[in-house]
Amino acid sequence: MPRSKKLVELTKCEAEVMDVVWDKGSVTVNDVVESINRDLAYTTVLTTMKILEDKKIVRRGNKIGRAFTYQPKVSREQVREGMIKSLADQLFGGSTRSLVLSLLQSNAVSADDIAAVKKAADQLGES
Repeated sequence: MPRSKKLVELTKCEAEVMDVVWDKGSVTVNDVVESINRDLAYTTVLTTMKILEDKKIVRRGNKIGRAFTYQPKVSREQVREGMIKSLADQLFGGSTRSLVLSLLQSNAVSADDIAAVKKAADQLGES
């Protein structure tokens, strides 16, 4: 799998907004406000979209009426990569291995999760 050139990190609010953008592909600010499962002001989402545009995570597209549309410029995978790298750097001295082992040893994973990880590891070992 090719490595992305740019590691992307998002705040919680930015991630919520991006989930809607990724799911819908092209959105207006109002689309996002209506899709998020908590009360966020229109102006908060508008500001977040501007920040995401400045970070080159979304691109502003054409207008629909008076509202601009926004589309994703980065994939979920690029963001996941950046967030995992950041977490590993901040809490595990840059060791992704330590991050994974810590997660597996925590109460945050089920037996099904561990079985899925074992299966994925076996498949990686075969390739």
